[in-house]
Amino acid sequence: MKSKTQILMIHGGMTFRNQKDYLNYLKTKNISLERKVSWAGDYIDKELGKKFEIIKPRFPLQDNAKYTDWKIWFERYIPYLRNNVILIGSSLGGIFLAKYLSENKFPKKLLSVYMICPPFDDTVLGEDLAGGFKLKSDLSLIEKNCKNTILMFSADDDCVPVAHAEKYRNKLKDSKIIIYKSKNGHFKISKFPEIIKMIKANVVK
Repeated sequence: MKSKTQILMIHGGMTFRNQKDYLNYLKTKNISLERKVSWAGDYIDKELGKKFEIIKPRFPLQDNAKYTDWKIWFERYIPYLRNNVILIGSSLGGIFLAKYLSENKFPKKLLSVYMICPPFDDTVLGEDLAGGFKLKSDLSLIEKNCKNTILMFSADDDCVPVAHAEKYRNKLKDSKIIIYKSKNGHFKISKFPEIIKMIKANVVK
C-alpha cells in the first residue's frame, strides 16, 4: 500500500524582547471563553485527513517562543518525515520555515512549502518579533530546498502588514506570492478552501 503524503504544520506564536514584556502580556491579554476558530484545526483534518498524514507538533513555549528551541524540536521530527513532504507554517511558523530553510539544506525532498502570513521583520503591528527569528539577508536557499514555495497574505491583516509580501517578493523571485483581499485579518478563518485545493493539486494522482 502506498503511504500517504505527509503534511507537517507549524503553528504561530509570539515573541518578546524580555521577561518583563512577556509577564506584562500575561497580565493584560484579553481573556475569552469562546473556542478559537482556526482553519488549521478540525477543518484541515476533515478535508485532507483521509488521504494525507497530517502532523501537528506543538512547539515549545508558543507564547514566548525562541527560534533555537523551535529548531531543536523541528529537527526531532525530520527523521520521521518521508520524501515529498509538504510543510505549512502559519504566522511565526511561517517565518520559522523561512529562516530554517534559508539557513539549512533540508535532508528530504519537499513537495511544497506554504507560508501563511509570515512576518518578514520586526514591523508587525502591536507585537515584537524577537527570540532569534530574524531573517538573514540571503534567502535563496529556500528556493533551492523547494521549487514550489507559496506565500499567502491578506490585504486586511491587522498583525502582519501586507507590505511584508513585497519584502519577500524582492528576495524570492521564483516563489508564488498570493495576496487575498480579506482573510478576516490575520487568517482568522474557519475554512481555507484555496489551500486545500492547492495541496490536492500538488499530489500527482
